[in-house]
Amino acid sequence: MAKYGEGDKRWIVEDRPDGTNVHNWHWAETNCLEWSRNLLSKLLSDLTIVDGEGNLYIKTKEVDKVEGEAFINIRKGKIIPGYEISVSLSWEGEARDADGKSLLKVDGSVEIPYIADENADEDPEIKVTVMDEGPIGRRIKDAFLSKGKPIVLEKVRVYVQSMAKGGPAKEELEIKKPSTNESSSSPAAIAPSTATATSTATPTPPAQTKKDTKGKKGFKSISLTEKFHCRAKDIYEIMMDENRWKGFTQSNAKINREVGGQFSLFDGSITGINQELQEGKLIVQKWRFGSWPDGIHSMVRLTFDEPEPGVTIVKLTQTDVPEEDRYGNSTVVENTERGWRDLIFYKIRAVFGFGV
Repeated sequence: MAKYGEGDKRWIVEDRPDGTNVHNWHWAETNCLEWSRNLLSKLLSDLTIVDGEGNLYIKTKEVDKVEGEAFINIRKGKIIPGYEISVSLSWEGEARDADGKSLLKVDGSVEIPYIADENADEDPEIKVTVMDEGPIGRRIKDAFLSKGKPIVLEKVRVYVQSMAKGGPAKEELEIKKPSTNESSSSPAAIAPSTATATSTATPTPPAQTKKDTKGKKGFKSISLTEKFHCRAKDIYEIMMDENRWKGFTQSNAKINREVGGQFSLFDGSITGINQELQEGKLIVQKWRFGSWPDGIHSMVRLTFDEPEPGVTIVKLTQTDVPEEDRYGNSTVVENTERGWRDLIFYKIRAVFGFGV
């Protein structure tokens, strides 16, 4: 950020005698790299991954490296996180026989090359290596991939959520938050609001979300039509059966098959509630990404039409998709549409062989 006396004066604030940035109205930036190192070390160190299952014992040791940049910007009281970091940590494993005698002890490493705010709604790539690539060493490594990768991703999501809430600047933000009886002439009172920001200050009840966002700027719709050579009931079952979902996406899911039931997809990145279900014909769901502003839900409508036996046309309509996420990224609509195509419909074809 430019210093006073330099750059565009519209973005610069002359120092007040008391040094106060009132209500965080002016741009304030906090370096979070060291804070990120400390938090990720706390989250990822000394984690038990496997404790005796299959006569294996695996745990993480410590975070060896956190490099890159991380900061929190606050403008008009709005949190704008920015980070691009890589993380390295070490782990150890042991295989024992049925009598508890050690067969092999190994050391390994985990590399997370890219954790960034632009991909906050996606899980990062994780690379796992082991020092001994023999049969037992590979078995220990495979166990880490199976059991440890979800644990590591869960901890990374905690970090991402902590940054979204303000990281080390959160306390300062709370202290300087405008009071409810603030004068109407104050900057916070006259600041123009956006559709994605209003629910952060005053959460909208889920039942009112569609009504409140419909027709407002900042929201768009997605429409896709896909053809599959299979029965309509097959596609419906894949979408509504959590074990099949896990099979083709290789990610965790929890799916309740009842109207009013909740679901969680892609390791919790997507959550929602079933609104209407007709087996083999219709799925209507209230649906959101975790990176969207609080209180914002879209509506997903999937229809399954079987014009002839063995041919199914799936029509997707998703309304009230916010153009920006809580971090200010403006690629939400494009990423959501790409996710349906590449991570869901394409995966169904690739894994189950339902061609176009």
